[in-house]
Amino acid sequence: MSASNGDPIAPHGGELVDLRVPAVERQRLRTYAEKLAAVTLGTRDLADLEMLATGAFSPLTGYMGEADYVRSRDEMRLASGLPWSIPITLGVDEATARRLGRGEDVALVTEDGNRIALLKLAETYQVDRGREAEAVFGTRDEAHPGVKNVLAMGPWCLAGRVMLLDDVPGRTFLNYPREPRQTRAQFRDNGWKRIVAFQTRNPTHRAHEYIQKAALEICDGLLLHPLVGETKGDDVPAAVRMETYEVLLKLYYPPGRAMLAVMPAHMRYGGPREAILHAIVRRNYGCTHFIVGRDHAGVGNYYGTYDAQKLFERFDPAEIGITPLTFENTFYCRKCASMASYKTCPHSDDDRLLLSGTKVREMLRRGESPPPEFTRPELAAILVRAMKES
Repeated sequence: MSASNGDPIAPHGGELVDLRVPAVERQRLRTYAEKLAAVTLGTRDLADLEMLATGAFSPLTGYMGEADYVRSRDEMRLASGLPWSIPITLGVDEATARRLGRGEDVALVTEDGNRIALLKLAETYQVDRGREAEAVFGTRDEAHPGVKNVLAMGPWCLAGRVMLLDDVPGRTFLNYPREPRQTRAQFRDNGWKRIVAFQTRNPTHRAHEYIQKAALEICDGLLLHPLVGETKGDDVPAAVRMETYEVLLKLYYPPGRAMLAVMPAHMRYGGPREAILHAIVRRNYGCTHFIVGRDHAGVGNYYGTYDAQKLFERFDPAEIGITPLTFENTFYCRKCASMASYKTCPHSDDDRLLLSGTKVREMLRRGESPPPEFTRPELAAILVRAMKES
């Protein structure tokens, strides 16, 4: 479904939300916010606030009300029936929920006291975070980072429309497109009609490069779209990852066929359900296609290798709108003398270069570069240096 402005694809729900207060209104509302009851936002709340305000979470106009929350948790849909796979809520304790009245304006505050947004409180409601974790992540095991984060959230939710008064603090990589309106404008300028997005929270290995370029064979352009919000402590830092992406695109991708932008969301490690959310978000950024590889958004051994790909089959393709491109596990095969996948390579694992993330990290810590068939040498040098400095 094309957008009315000529973009190749309409946002999820048909309209790209914008919850930022016009500049001429900001000072008046900042003064007004100083008089209001306040709720302090944590790092993940702030990431969700930015995603809401810029339209990346369209059609949401604020933190979810109970009807949207329940149906999203249990059926992966909003109350309207529109697909939405993970609840977006603002959790507080009971005392905070009970001191705030329905219809009241509430100031949303950073930990250093800056009142950056207003919430028109539509409702408060209590939730079972354990049940939410089980539904979204398939487990209540607190060793799962997503479960741990959900269980740490307050059991009461504040719902309602938000209005952003100031930029969310701590924004990084501002020289790259960060908002859906920016990427959509760049796609129009590039003349791209078929745009494939690649979600990543890791440095790009040759296997990633292989499936990106395979997708480029049927698309006009690639959006390399790393998540730069909060991730696990042992993930490669965003600044290091961004350096590897910059080098990769400069040296190994044709000019005018790939671009780098950032997504400020935090990582939920929600496996299949987060894959659906990632696809919806990339639709809002203007992409028509979305790569879904092995164990998308997974962690540990909680999800099957291709569970994320299978979950897309539960939705009518027109409902999600963006087209998933699914790929098997890819690797370098010595007998094929090329990159390949289980779909295309007839040889055994003994002939394939298969390195685990743990093995690669051990090599980098020793100052060793992974084989060039696994990681481009220029990227390996960046990672080795970063390991030495950490």
